[in-house]
Amino acid sequence: MSMFFKRLGKAAPIAFSHAFPRQSQLTSTNFRIPFGVVAAISGGISYFYYFSDPNLVHLDQIHEETGPKAALHPKKWKEFKLQEKATVSHNTHIYRFSFDPNLKLGLDVASCLITRAPLGKDAEGKTKYVIRPYTPLSDPDSKGYFDLMIKVYPEGKMSQHFAKLKPGDTVEVKGPIEKVRYTPNMKKHIGMIAGGSGITPMLQVIKTILKNPDDNTKVSLIYANVSPDDILLKKRLDMLAASHPNLKVFYTVDNPSKYWVGGTGYISKDMALKGLQAPSEDTLVLVCGPPGMMQHISGDKAEDRSQGKLTGILKELEYTEDMVYKF
Repeated sequence: MSMFFKRLGKAAPIAFSHAFPRQSQLTSTNFRIPFGVVAAISGGISYFYYFSDPNLVHLDQIHEETGPKAALHPKKWKEFKLQEKATVSHNTHIYRFSFDPNLKLGLDVASCLITRAPLGKDAEGKTKYVIRPYTPLSDPDSKGYFDLMIKVYPEGKMSQHFAKLKPGDTVEVKGPIEKVRYTPNMKKHIGMIAGGSGITPMLQVIKTILKNPDDNTKVSLIYANVSPDDILLKKRLDMLAASHPNLKVFYTVDNPSKYWVGGTGYISKDMALKGLQAPSEDTLVLVCGPPGMMQHISGDKAEDRSQGKLTGILKELEYTEDMVYKF
């Protein structure tokens, strides 16, 4: 078992002592699905299916120059082998995929990759595909592997495909798709609002900021989930906040437990007012979550997957479109 998963086991809500059994067990339960809970597919979600043509997906501009030593290719689907699988919560897992250790993945912060899986045949006998974007949980500079944290849904075509994977199986991947190009100290304060597994692009930015001693950016994260047990990597986030004074984290849940001390209910205007820096040219707010949450907080992206108009709570608090980025 790799040291990575030993360390991550201390951070995850569920112990990793049995993280990699030969046969992974997935339990199916009835889900309550309020708008703030249907978890985002890691890295900013599209609920559209794209079939047949492997070149159809252009959620954001695809980064064309990954360099000669990048494992990813922006235009070609490449197969990556599943190395290990770890359980994070009752319906969330981390999948580690391997590639040539002499290579980097070829991902900038903050970017995502896209995956595809076959979904039967169309009327003409051509293969149909389900395609989904994900933001890796691992450091973009890691060589030889990348990790995806994926929440499994009973009706999720791609997440169900991942749930059935065994070590040695492969997944087709293409990218990267650049979201917002982060550079050190680009803003004095970065606010973050995330729901469910929409935490992954936030973690990508947070870890990049905190590992750089010359980056003085202050980060405020508001993180919404169904219940305390659904908060992904909470211990890891708490450890980062405790050891880095420039990171503040606030949690809110729909179904609090008896001893819950965080926020309760959907993210409110008051939570955003208290948890985020006031609107200014030196402030950027990143938003990633399920469609209902996006509508409530910032408005969703436009149909062409561009940023679209800013609405919702952030608009009411007088943030402008230049101050908000929707994953």
